[in-house]
Order: sequence, then C-alpha cells, then structure tokens
Amino acid sequence: MKSSRLKKTLLRKRRKNESRFKYVMAVVHLWFGLLSAIVIIVVCLSGCVYAFKNQFTDLLNRDKVFLSVSGSAKSPDEIQQMLAQEDKVLSSLVIPEQSGRSYVVAYSRDDAGGAGYFNQYTGKELGSGDVSMNRFFEIILDIHKNLGMGNVGRQINGVAVLMFCVLLFSGFILWIPKKLKHLKQALTVKVNAKFHRLNYDLHNTMGFYACILLLFMAVTGLYVTYPWMKNALIISMGGEPISNNAAAASAEEDNAFDDIFNDMLSRQKEKNSLKEEKTASLNQIMAAADKILPYKASTTLELPNKENPRFVVTKINTDNWLGAMLPDQITFDKTGELKSKELFWEKPLDKKFTSLAKPLHTGEILGLKSIILYFIICFIGFSLPVTGFIFWFNKFRKGG
Repeated sequence: MKSSRLKKTLLRKRRKNESRFKYVMAVVHLWFGLLSAIVIIVVCLSGCVYAFKNQFTDLLNRDKVFLSVSGSAKSPDEIQQMLAQEDKVLSSLVIPEQSGRSYVVAYSRDDAGGAGYFNQYTGKELGSGDVSMNRFFEIILDIHKNLGMGNVGRQINGVAVLMFCVLLFSGFILWIPKKLKHLKQALTVKVNAKFHRLNYDLHNTMGFYACILLLFMAVTGLYVTYPWMKNALIISMGGEPISNNAAAASAEEDNAFDDIFNDMLSRQKEKNSLKEEKTASLNQIMAAADKILPYKASTTLELPNKENPRFVVTKINTDNWLGAMLPDQITFDKTGELKSKELFWEKPLDKKFTSLAKPLHTGEILGLKSIILYFIICFIGFSLPVTGFIFWFNKFRKGG
C-alpha cells in the first residue's frame, strides 16, 4: 500500500491542461529536491554560520578592535620607531578606514614573527587577538565545502549544488502563475492561513524572492569546485580557458615559470642596484600611494623583506555606487619610486571576477549589509528543502 502511494507521489499523472514541459519540470523538481535535500540543508546552514566569522572574531576581541578616538593617530613612521624601541622590526601595517578601529601590526624579532592590535592614538600595543573560535570555523568551512568527508564529500556537494541550480530554475517555472490575476497571490505569504497553506506559501513565494541570489551563490560555489564551471565563466567573460590538455598545461606552466623567473631577476637586480640608496620613509610611501589612489580606504602596507624588495600598498576601494570592496594595489621600490600599479577597474572582466569570486560567494563584497542579506537568503535556501519535503510528505500521507 505504502509502495503504491510512494510511486503515485513520485510519478504522478500529468494534470489536465498541464503542458508537457511544466509536468517534466514538476517531476524533476521533486526528484532532485528529495535527492539533494540533506546536502543543501547542511551547506546552507553551515554557510549561515560561517558568514559571520569576521564579526564573531571582532566581538571576541572587542576590547582591542574598537577604540575611543582621542587626538590624532600616530603616523606609520612613529609606529615603526615605537616598535623599534622594543627591537621589533615592522613588516606590515593594516590601517582601517574607520577611525574607531585599532591598527593591526605584524613584526619580526629575533627571527620570530608576531602580530597584534595597536592603539594608534596612545601608541600602546594591545596584544594578539583571541583565536579560540578559529578551529570551530575551520570545521564549519570544511563541512560547507566538503561535508567533512574530504574529496568524496566535495564531489557529493558539487552534484547536490548542480541539482540545486536545476531546482531553482524548475521552481521558477512552477511558480509562474497561470493567470495575471493570480500574481498577487504568488507574491504573498498568507501568514494567517492553515499550516499546510502557510508551508506551501513559504516554499513557493520565498523561493521566488531568493532564487536569483541563491543561484548566484550556487554558481560561484561551483566555480571553486569544478574546473569546467571555472572555464565556462571565464570564457563567457572574454578570458582564456584553463586547459586540461597536458601539453598545453605544461606550456602554460613554463610561461608562468618564465614570468616568475623574470620577475625574480628584476627584483634581485633592483635590490642590488639600490643597495646603497637611502630607504624611503613609510610616511613618504603612504603619501605617494595617496596621490595615486586619492581616496580614504582600509589600507595595508607591506614593507620590503628578503623575498620582496618592494613596498606593497593595497587599498580597498569602496568609492562606487554599490559600495563594493574592490582591491587596488601599487608597489614602490626602496627609494619610493613607483614600480607597478594594478587597479581593479583596469582589469579585464574575467580577472575582475576571479579576484572577487570568494567575497561574491560569501557576501563580504559589500561588507556587513551584504553579509546580513546573504544570511537571510541562505536561511531561505536552508528552509526550501524542509518546506518542500513537508509539502510532499503531506501528499504522500494522503495518498497523492
């Protein structure tokens, strides 16, 4: 009896006046939904948690991250000198855009490295951050990417996300109202309805509102899972595909090696030729960087080291109508002469997407407001298999 009811709900008959296409979409939507439900629930729920990793870290270290603004901030040169008094050699400095947040310094001392928060107003080191939650978020990320099962889990995850893409498309087809007068009903959740009607509305209507962003999250997730998806997106944006051919791949590796080798030679030559030259001050480097990138932004200054003889300045440009966080990077030699400039808006489309694939997937691209939006959308994604299963199980229990 139960087997016949199960068959009836899994392979229902085509309804009167139902198009063949919509019938196929309905069957595919049901099958793929049942097959991928558990994985999608796990992926979306872990994504909801991981989205707020940086906010949790800031909360744990709130006494070090957030400051009272008092007077003017110490200059990079002054910070470098303060650290030098304790035999610490500054290696990088992170300057946040908000004046109420502390700087982050990285340094070396006696062949050992260290990093911590720094009060730029008092000149006081605030110590290293609390990293007690790092292991927890590493586990959450592993579950999100691989279901905690290594490469096998990664492949299962990828197949489930592919199914989810089909589910979003088929769900949209099934959502489309037959008549225009039913559009308002399709766009509204009737909160005072009985449970089964409310459950149906939550699945149908909330799925519609979230489908575009859920599809975007799924595609960007597949981008880091499957080379063919990466190729498809890169080619569609005018880039060159990543070849799977061994000979071509070898040639690409040789070219990449040549570029790296030539860059190493150039930097070594630069290091030798400027050995006797006076090193530019950090204030000079920052002033030169601000002339080229004349906007206020979160800034990272990396000092020359054994591997890299150049100053590297990276600024996160949010000066656009969306407020998206777009990285610009420039480098200077020891004397402060500009050596390279890599501006986000000057990159080809495929390079732009490649550099932003991760923040686009996680929602970090617009900061906290987009993280909150992604959390809501991801929570809807988590709810869809649940509400869908309840809807199907109710039909199964009633015999189709």
